[in-house]
Amino acid sequence: MTSAPLPGIAFAAAARLAGFTASLRDSGFTVGLAETRDALAILASPAADRPGGLRAAWRALFSANRTDWQRFDEIFNAYWLGRGMRRLQPLSGAPAEQKKPLRRWAAPGTPADEPGSPDHVQRQTDGAAELAADPRGRRGGASAAEALAATDLRHITDPAEVAAAHALAERLAARMRARLVRRERARPTGHRLDLRRTIHRSIAQGGTPIRLVWRDRKPKPLRLVILLDASGSMSLYTAFFLRFIHGVIEHFASAEAFVFHTRLAHVSESLRDRDVTRAVDRLSLLAQGIGGGTRIGDCLADFNRWHAARVINSRTAVLIFSDGYDTGEPAKLGSEMQRLHRRCRRIVWLNPLIGWQGYAPEARGMQAALPHIDLFAAAHNLRSLAALEPYLARL
Repeated sequence: MTSAPLPGIAFAAAARLAGFTASLRDSGFTVGLAETRDALAILASPAADRPGGLRAAWRALFSANRTDWQRFDEIFNAYWLGRGMRRLQPLSGAPAEQKKPLRRWAAPGTPADEPGSPDHVQRQTDGAAELAADPRGRRGGASAAEALAATDLRHITDPAEVAAAHALAERLAARMRARLVRRERARPTGHRLDLRRTIHRSIAQGGTPIRLVWRDRKPKPLRLVILLDASGSMSLYTAFFLRFIHGVIEHFASAEAFVFHTRLAHVSESLRDRDVTRAVDRLSLLAQGIGGGTRIGDCLADFNRWHAARVINSRTAVLIFSDGYDTGEPAKLGSEMQRLHRRCRRIVWLNPLIGWQGYAPEARGMQAALPHIDLFAAAHNLRSLAALEPYLARL
């Protein structure tokens, strides 16, 4: 089946359906290309002859959990029948369609001459780079939440937008937690029938459930350990990352957080405070010297020596938020990354500079770390943070 409208479906009807799926994504539903194609197939089937039949079929298709099921009728009535539109509010700032594959850089470039030299970032003076980094100017039809999620965090300066981005970051963390700690997942065999996925698959066979999908328990929950670079070069991103990490720590019981610059600080207990402002204030007291230089190798050495045995097990994913600017020796960073990689399940390095025009990881410190990184991905906007979820869900 292609993405083009099916025979028998008018272009206007397909366009209205596209608007409906966008409304569902704005309200927190997980709706991708596959669900949209199946919705088109239902629209071309006899189920579309009755509004009640169409609503029931789409409810089964689009609802991933009990909350979605309970809220679907309200969104359906508001969009298609114009009822209750005042009560309809977007609940998510990270639509599922934004979950594009994460990037891992291939062979590193030529090393720089000095250990602490910055990576290569090509800067353009004609405004093209700013347009690429700030997509708000070319997404006129997108919602405010979608545009904000796609905007490079360093370009968000308006106080109202900063507050909205902080709220979206924490909401994204809560949503990620809900998906990562699910006790069950789809399997070829299991102890409980997955009705939603079974109906989803049966659409291709005219509604006959030929292939059943089952659910079974996950072996063990994933554990997250987060290391945040709070040096001066990361100052444009640190506040947003802190809000995201606060949401992860608050909603994810099996998670630990550390902040590093010239030294390492364990900040999990501070970030578990439900009041995010108070949590960040406590964090600033713990991480004295925040916003200074960076000695990533030394901080990883302290982590490996004093904390790794306690917070890491075979189901741990270590997330490092850093631009990779290190004033220490690259050999030490490489050896400590190797030690860390032997302990954990995955190392994910999230670098905001990957989202910049012409970035290449050429600093010697970053090159020393790359061989021990399982995923090297962008973290310059909320969309890139949302793209992390499907990768972690597979671990």
